[in-house]
Amino acid sequence: MTLVLDDETVRSVFDWKDAVGALREAYSIDPDEARFPARRMARGDHGWLRTLSGVPAGEHLMGLKVIAASPANGRVSYLIPLFDQRTAALAALIDGHSITGFRTAATSALAADELAIEGPLQVAVIGSGFEARNHLRAVAAVRELAGVRVFSPRAESRQRFVDELADLGVVIEPAASAETAVREADLIICAARSRDETPTLLGTWLRPGMTVLSIGSTLPEQREVDPGVLARADLVVADMLDEVLEETGDLIVARAAGVDVTDRAVSLSALVRGEVPGRETADQILLYKSVGAAVQDLAVADLCARSAEAQGRGITFNLGLHPIEK
Repeated sequence: MTLVLDDETVRSVFDWKDAVGALREAYSIDPDEARFPARRMARGDHGWLRTLSGVPAGEHLMGLKVIAASPANGRVSYLIPLFDQRTAALAALIDGHSITGFRTAATSALAADELAIEGPLQVAVIGSGFEARNHLRAVAAVRELAGVRVFSPRAESRQRFVDELADLGVVIEPAASAETAVREADLIICAARSRDETPTLLGTWLRPGMTVLSIGSTLPEQREVDPGVLARADLVVADMLDEVLEETGDLIVARAAGVDVTDRAVSLSALVRGEVPGRETADQILLYKSVGAAVQDLAVADLCARSAEAQGRGITFNLGLHPIEK
């Protein structure tokens, strides 16, 4: 029998604190390339297909996320099939749309919990959309928030962000500019893509003690932070170290400008496992850079599948797809 979860069901069973806990557990075990190989991308004339696969340690379900995109039509689909490691049976088929946003934000919250200064946090959010809202909810699940300022280009979008997150019980103020938003922040969440790939965060705006979460530049052609941010970062933490260093626009442009962070860049897994120190002093500027990884998708998808099963949610039926003996 296969459990099928649509996006509405995924959202109904998801819990931020549980997701951060599942990711902390996943990153406490080295997600080496044997278990989580590099992602693959196939490009065609009218679309592209990306796959991220993995086999977590223990009894968690193994699987992959498939992303199918038609850029010309502005359409994308996410599918996560999960298999039982012991029987190879198809255990679940999950719409991966919300999981993609949930796992990115929950992993960022894990990084923020490890890197941000102690105590209640003043948070700046650059962006007001799906990722921005998710990131603030995720951080609020693991750290106390002292206040929030949000900037995005349109005033109505900033106000919508304030209204939709009122249930967090923290004062959220719209800011007139990104620079104004980050001025008093302890934690900066960068979750907005600029239309012309102009960086949305500049190094000249940073002050000692800040932590930056950067999640919007995942491809060579994309930009989010300028070389000054990377030059000022005392430590760069990456969910996929080689990919972040070699294949993201921010790092490519920074390297061309003479800013090389290789000697101060570490993996999130090494940080969570305690193999490298995180914040060592209150005045350090720390940066977490994300491109997404299969370990994140599978940890959250497995959590949602187990939660849905326990709650009797989703649809369970026989698809007629059975393992064969070989």
